[in-house]
Amino acid sequence: MNKKTSDEIIAILKNIIVNPKPELDFNNIYELSIAVILSAQTTDKKVNIITKNLFKKYPDFKDLKDAKIDDVIKIIKPLGLANNKAKNIINLSKIITEEYNGIMPGNFDILVTLPGIGRKTASVILALGFNIPAMPVDTHLYRMALRLGYIDSGDVIKAEEAYKKYIDKDEWILAHHLFLLFGRYYCKAANPKCSNCELKKYCRYIKKIKHINTK
Repeated sequence: MNKKTSDEIIAILKNIIVNPKPELDFNNIYELSIAVILSAQTTDKKVNIITKNLFKKYPDFKDLKDAKIDDVIKIIKPLGLANNKAKNIINLSKIITEEYNGIMPGNFDILVTLPGIGRKTASVILALGFNIPAMPVDTHLYRMALRLGYIDSGDVIKAEEAYKKYIDKDEWILAHHLFLLFGRYYCKAANPKCSNCELKKYCRYIKKIKHINTK
């Protein structure tokens, strides 16, 4: 990978994904934070259905911190991992209310110490909640990093570092949306839409498939 190739990829993605934006529904940082935590190993669509009822009953950190865990589990159960997620969002709400005066901190190092918040979730909160440049790498962005040659191997941290190296900082948030949506709807893990893909010439995955088919 080099800067010129990365710029070309981003330019093509901008033409493919015309209106890139988050697919999670949220109105404030509280709703964003809870929704992102709940989105682990499920879809944004399912989260949006569940959070309508959750946020109606618990509209802020102060209300959620006093929630009974069984009540929260009952609401979020369809999302999977309900016990851990309920525990995390209640404990998070207690900490934010009691230690941060109900205000979510816009600091990466603090965010990753909070219940239910890892590197990716912290980056999403910074990017979408505070408009602070960040490059959250989920399964889609990691897959894109491998297929498009940002990395040859390694983990999500290596992928994040590569994206940040080759993409201008003021485009990190936009690039995150572009890669995420492209990976979600076009370059899927299974059955990617390769035949008409405008990124064919950059893609290691399609070259690998062609090589296998010619053997």
